[in-house]
Amino acid sequence: MWHRMWIDSHCHLDAPEFDVDRDAVRAAARQAGVDLCVIPAVERANFSAVRELAHQHGDVYALGIHPLYVPQAKDNDLAFLKSELLRLKDDKRLVAVGEIGLDYFVPALCTPEMREKQWHFYTEQLDLAKHFELPVILHVRSSADMLLKGLRNKGWVKSVGGIAHAFNGSMQQAKNFINLGFKLGFGGTLTYERALQIRRLAADLPLESIVLETDAPDIPPKWLYVKASDRVQGLTGQKNTPIELPRMGAVLADLRGVSIQMVQAQTSQNIRHLFRHFTFDKPVSIF
Repeated sequence: MWHRMWIDSHCHLDAPEFDVDRDAVRAAARQAGVDLCVIPAVERANFSAVRELAHQHGDVYALGIHPLYVPQAKDNDLAFLKSELLRLKDDKRLVAVGEIGLDYFVPALCTPEMREKQWHFYTEQLDLAKHFELPVILHVRSSADMLLKGLRNKGWVKSVGGIAHAFNGSMQQAKNFINLGFKLGFGGTLTYERALQIRRLAADLPLESIVLETDAPDIPPKWLYVKASDRVQGLTGQKNTPIELPRMGAVLADLRGVSIQMVQAQTSQNIRHLFRHFTFDKPVSIF
């Protein structure tokens, strides 16, 4: 077994895909060394679910409104988010505002009206995060420059920082996020040989700026991916779960030419540094 502890910096454990086996999935991941999962909310309706799961399984959580859920979101959802952040400000398992951000990949979100609404929800949630001195977990899809613009407009404090989840931008954009105190999230995508840019970033960026994530049940690693031709034949493959994180870490170690112990220890330390107010049970030694 690879060294403990691993931290999955982005896992949607509340997703309906886990309704049939959620407790078993989490237990198996912990057995594999994934001692902590960060469970982000995506809409008002699942705020209580992610909080309850984090407390039940000894994990941590974030509250926020995801850009894919902005179309149906209402302004009073922002007021509710503020009231929850205030009510739960002493809950040490609440570690961030997220998942928030901008999505300029989905066509329905790219109309002028939806761009404006996304920007409104993004910047309002940045204000809340800044007020409560919480890091943010950012959804970054064809939107890195605008996300950076929003952070700069708000005078983002490097000491607060955040995570650019599923990062797939340029080296310059990566450096710009890092300069604002961000860690960059890498996971299933880096396991595909064809993901040249992401693998190059994962190999070349400072390890101190990288965190690992499964985004479970989304973004399956290469070994779980089922080709379209096979799906037509009825093959579904295995579900992506946090148990895959150590193997993703092994891929990252191989890309960088370092030990898996180094990747495990440093990426976990990066999360610890970001979520400083949460008391971690286990010490991490850097190899």
